[in-house]
Amino acid sequence: MKENQIPIPYRDRCAKLLIPLNKCRKEGWYLPWNCEDLRHDYEHCQYLDFKRRVKELEDFKKARDEAK
Repeated sequence: MKENQIPIPYRDRCAKLLIPLNKCRKEGWYLPWNCEDLRHDYEHCQYLDFKRRVKELEDFKKARDEAK
């Protein structure tokens, strides 16, 4: 991650998809239509990770309320 210059906030479960996306962006001069498939895969991973974190929070709140 360090050699690919991934900022620390972006080093999450989807970082493995961000590395080829950033390479494609740099090689394609950041034109939005060059890396559509890679961007879609990365954004989908981000969405699934968000949904996972929301479910974890709901489960945590449910367990906390049951403990009271």
